[in-house]
Amino acid sequence: MSESDKQHRKIRSYVLREGRLTAGQQRAFDTLWPQFGIDFKPGQTLDFPAIFGNANPVILEIGFGNGASLAEMAEANPDQSYLGVEVHSPGVGRLLLDIEERGLSNLRVLRHDAVELLESGIAPATLAGVYLFFPDPWHKKKHHKRRILQPAMVRLLASAIRPGGIFHAATDWEHYAEQMLEVLSECRELFENTAGPGNYSPRPEYRPITKFEQRGARLGHGVWDLIFRRR
Repeated sequence: MSESDKQHRKIRSYVLREGRLTAGQQRAFDTLWPQFGIDFKPGQTLDFPAIFGNANPVILEIGFGNGASLAEMAEANPDQSYLGVEVHSPGVGRLLLDIEERGLSNLRVLRHDAVELLESGIAPATLAGVYLFFPDPWHKKKHHKRRILQPAMVRLLASAIRPGGIFHAATDWEHYAEQMLEVLSECRELFENTAGPGNYSPRPEYRPITKFEQRGARLGHGVWDLIFRRR
């Protein structure tokens, strides 16, 4: 790759790790993906009423990991539709199995880059909310530019979320929480902090506590929630 190519290469907010699928996860892709997966192509705008078969509010979760929390939220809120986007195949396969096990009809899955999805796949002001729970903190200073929540991302979120809709982020890295709070607060013409300027929010009941979070709490690790409302 030439130096010019390196300079113009698009920075990704993730590292694509294919991982090895279990037999169950492979079955999920073979049999469940046609029903619950969305084969998204850049430039295609998603039709939520057609996808979900109703006009219920749609919540997008970016980077759902193994999907346990997303499935729990979808089961607890059947009058809302949920869309999860993740790049890690085993996590997608695990969520598909969870959808089957719980008998969910209000959850769909994409395996794609969330930035590309927001750039071209979401019609303006069609999301009731976007969740970003425990994104990769890219803790080394030289990698901070890879953190997903940057000013350009906030503008994409503002376009996709309808007025009054919510952007909710959570992290267990205090420095990342501070950076997210700063970035969101600087976009005050787009979002307002529901906890008041400069404040973090208490964890709302709708966000499940993950096993990872429970383990961190036992070790004395903090968690910071940021909930901002689209103006």
